[in-house]
Amino acid sequence: MLNKLLLALFSCSWLAAADTFEVKTLEIGAAAPDFSLVGVDDKTYALKDFASSKVLAVVFTCNHCPEAYAARARIQETANFYKDKGVAVIAISGNDPLALRADELGYAPHGDSFPEMKLAATEANWTIPYLYDGENQAVTRAYGAQSTPHVFVFDADRKLRYTGRMDEGYRKAGPVEKSQMRDAIDALLSGKEVTVPTTRSYGCSTKWSYKRESVAKDNEAWINREVTVDVMDAEVAKTIVANATDKVRLINFWATTCGPCVAEMPDLVETARRFQNRPFEFITISTDPADDAKRVLAVLKAKNVATPKPRENAMKKENRSTNNYQVKDGALDAVADAISKDWNGALPYTVLVAPGGEILWKHQGELDAVEVRRQVVKALQSH
Repeated sequence: MLNKLLLALFSCSWLAAADTFEVKTLEIGAAAPDFSLVGVDDKTYALKDFASSKVLAVVFTCNHCPEAYAARARIQETANFYKDKGVAVIAISGNDPLALRADELGYAPHGDSFPEMKLAATEANWTIPYLYDGENQAVTRAYGAQSTPHVFVFDADRKLRYTGRMDEGYRKAGPVEKSQMRDAIDALLSGKEVTVPTTRSYGCSTKWSYKRESVAKDNEAWINREVTVDVMDAEVAKTIVANATDKVRLINFWATTCGPCVAEMPDLVETARRFQNRPFEFITISTDPADDAKRVLAVLKAKNVATPKPRENAMKKENRSTNNYQVKDGALDAVADAISKDWNGALPYTVLVAPGGEILWKHQGELDAVEVRRQVVKALQSH
């Protein structure tokens, strides 16, 4: 997946010349810009499709942003609450998925591509239209959406009456005490003016396509990072799994002769990059014999299994120089027992370890990248 992303980025010759631009938020009283966008249900929606609604709330949001991720349930709950009151609520993702650095994706299981939008909407039990504007971002620019989420509430004549933040649930999942979006909707349904028509929206900035250049530079820097391997014996294994740190550890047993192991490595590397700025680290353990040390290193280099820069100082404090290990000859059973006694030896094998050594999750066989990230997000939320 990472290699495909890099190819897409480096093949775009216009990236180096991409221009930044100023985006102005739609002014109060302005007419709602028209749109024709495909939704996660593969239907195309336009402004006219909501003509019968007394109020239209347009929420620019996304999958990856922690503020947007926390607001998922409240967006649907708002739609449910006003469904029979003549209010339509729709969501639009205006992010260019190729304008997101890996380390911006460490707060949710999904990125902002259209296929991932479908997964995210299903997981959130959304019934509202969730529309994709990441290809050319024309609609997002017309509305002037600055962040995710950014709300626009229009009256029956489709004039803007409120724009700004959704509510006071900054990164908070669950109910909130005050919702500016609901206050605006209630005012319009009652035939009143919105008391506070504009507020500051909070959340991750819109990922405009000109930011692809920054992503390309970040990917290039990762490719150039050093990849190293150290030897693991039982004592090292015990230290790793005891995890006397504040970090959640994803430990993956693999071998160069294991096709699924090598195939899933790019997704694991991308996961490590996504969560590098959070208390998380990815550790690989090769079960290849010592004679194959050069091959082990060669595969790790080919897959860019480097240690993220934010992990370097923490490793030094533990007297470690790498997150990649190769089991010492004759120590495989002892290492396996130290990490997970019930592992049957089949590769690949992965465990997620909490600070203090509790095994939170384990998986036998090739991994599903989304499920791994879902488990990591869950672990980080609870530890």
